[in-house]
Parts: sequence; C-alpha cells; structure tokens
Amino acid sequence: MNDKANKIAYAVFALAVILLGWQVDNEYYLQLMIFIGLNTLLALSLNMLMGYAGQISLGHAAFYGIGAYVTAILTTTYQVAPLLALPAAVGTAMLVAWFVGIPTLRLSGYYLGMGTLGFGMIVHIVFREWSSLTGGASGFVGIPPLEIGPVVFASGKNYFFLVWSVVMLCLIMCRRIIDSRVGRALRSIHDGEKAAAAVGVDTKKLKLQVFVLSAGMAALAGFLYAHLVYFISPGTFSFVASIRIVTMVVIGGMASIWGALLGASLLTLLPEWLHAFSEFEMVVYGLILMSVMIFLPRGLTRGVLDVYERYRKSHER
Repeated sequence: MNDKANKIAYAVFALAVILLGWQVDNEYYLQLMIFIGLNTLLALSLNMLMGYAGQISLGHAAFYGIGAYVTAILTTTYQVAPLLALPAAVGTAMLVAWFVGIPTLRLSGYYLGMGTLGFGMIVHIVFREWSSLTGGASGFVGIPPLEIGPVVFASGKNYFFLVWSVVMLCLIMCRRIIDSRVGRALRSIHDGEKAAAAVGVDTKKLKLQVFVLSAGMAALAGFLYAHLVYFISPGTFSFVASIRIVTMVVIGGMASIWGALLGASLLTLLPEWLHAFSEFEMVVYGLILMSVMIFLPRGLTRGVLDVYERYRKSHER
C-alpha cells in the first residue's frame, strides 16, 4: 500500500470502530469486540517478530502473562495506581525479553522455536508455583479497574474505545516501522539472514530489538486484560495460548498488518461458533492451521488478494 492508501485504510478502520462503539449496546458483544482488540495486539506483536523478521516464537504468551501479573501485583499487593503500573508492566516484559533474547536469538528455525517454548513453559510454572506472589494455580483476584483521572474504564463502551484506540496507535506504529529503513532490514533478515548480514545489516541487533518490541506490545495487551477481567490465572498464559497466537498470525497472513486483525477476529469468534468442540480445541486449531498452510500458505489476507488478482487478470484477456 502507498501512503495515501494507508491513510484511507486507517480512516475507514477508525470510522468502523467508532460506529460499532456507538451502535452496539449489548454488553456481551462489546466484551467480545474488546477481546478481539486484545488478540489483535497479541497477533500484531508476534507478526512483527515472526512475519517480518522471520523469528519463530512458541512462548509469546509468557510476555502477555508478565504484563498482566506485574500490574496485578503492583496495583493489588502494593496499591500502586494502574496508570503508574503500566510502564512497569511493559518495561519488565521488555527487560526479560532483552535478557532472554541475547542467548535465544542465536538459534534459528526449529531450535529457536524450542528455545522460546522452553522459556514460555518456565514462566508458566513460575506463575503457577510462586503462590505467595502470584496466587498460584488459584489465580490472582481483586485487580482494580483502570482509572485515568476521573474516568473509570470498566467493561463496556469506554473500555471498548480505550482498547481499540491502543490497537489503532499500535497499527500505525508498526506500519511506520515496516515502511522505514528498519522495516526493509527486517524483511531482508526474513528472506535470508546471511545475505542481509553480508550487505551490512546488523542482524543480531535488529532481531533483539524487534523481539523486545514484540514483548512490550504483548505485555501491553496483558495489562489491559488484567484490568478488564479483574482476575488472572496461569492457564490464560499457557502453551495453548501461545499456539493460539501463532495460529492467528498464520491464518490472517504473516507479514500483513491487517492480517493480524483478521486472524485475531476469526480465532476470537471461532470458540463462540464451536461450543460443541470445546474439548478438542487443540485439534480444531491444528486442522485449521494445516488447512491454511496447505491451501493458503500466505494466509487469508494475501490468499484472497492473490485470488482476486488471478480473477482480474483472467478477465482482462
């Protein structure tokens, strides 16, 4: 997309969000759209790492959980204002990502996937076993609502607009990065790390930077999640959650900003349509992932555009 097309897309997207927020009064549907927004943040964060830089992560839910647990501990145990807990939650996740990324990002391919999977499992065990700090398997209760001045953001229209405003800002930020020199360098790493290094790209530094950025965005989603539901538990940030985020990215389309939104929307709504298969959640996700990889390897967004291009060219002849 050129700059003009991007601006039009953002304007249409913002208008659609505003209209939905004004028109929908049903609390259930508002809550569902809020979760689509949170999942879009998660998918977008992983897409920057996996879709554009080509670095596999199977433990991304760990950063989501760090953001949620840090704000829960600070606001509940130490009575810190939620707004002041935000930089601590995001900063902690980014600091952890920096320490973990230095050794882990030396790996590549399946080995990197296994390394991030191990990290995610360790964090999940910490959430579950350190009961004096995290509440253990029973979860962490009593998280206060998010307040900014006199405005209290609870579930409903005001939280809907808050979450989707954050999503909009993150979409714009990611688009600016992708269209910049840094974005071109990230894509070169995805296409061939050795070739990128040969032409002067500092691959180690860029991979670490995008890993830290991705962790910060996931932690931001965790912060918003914690102050939405007022209760968190380790199960929300398990290996299954990481696989769900990967599935969102792959289905929507890797290396596609709008694909993150599409994938998050589909995977958030899917459980609502498939209540009868709730016990086979991982099987359903696996089948969907296999089908997309076989028939639409570039994801739904790019796949639909490719079909449209072939249709248009066939009718021009």
